[in-house]
Amino acid sequence: MSINANTRQLDALASVFRVNGVRAQIQVRAVVARGALNVKNGWRANAAATAGRHARLYPSSVSYDMKPHPTGAAAEIGPDKSRPQGALGNLLEFGSVKNPPHMDGARALAAEAAEFTAHVAAIGAQMGRG
Repeated sequence: MSINANTRQLDALASVFRVNGVRAQIQVRAVVARGALNVKNGWRANAAATAGRHARLYPSSVSYDMKPHPTGAAAEIGPDKSRPQGALGNLLEFGSVKNPPHMDGARALAAEAAEFTAHVAAIGAQMGRG
């Protein structure tokens, strides 16, 4: 007794996923880079409004680095401690006993979240198309 199965449609779908998977990885890297840039710029703008005269150089310490990832992308965004006043990042963002938190980075991230999510969802929606 033998069983035969026609796998043409399954093979075609696997091919679509292979091709679109590579395309999706490239698109995700672009979305993460754009999102990181937007968060960085938002954080800098927020910090410029809240840092005051004692931390006037702090906003320019905020930067981002893209981190390699085998199947997509990641970014690290925040104050660079090697830049002027970058070491104030934790104190300004989260506050202390004597200083209220500014949450400049958290607000910038929240402002970008919906657009970032929409772009990632659009990439996911394209995965099943040829």
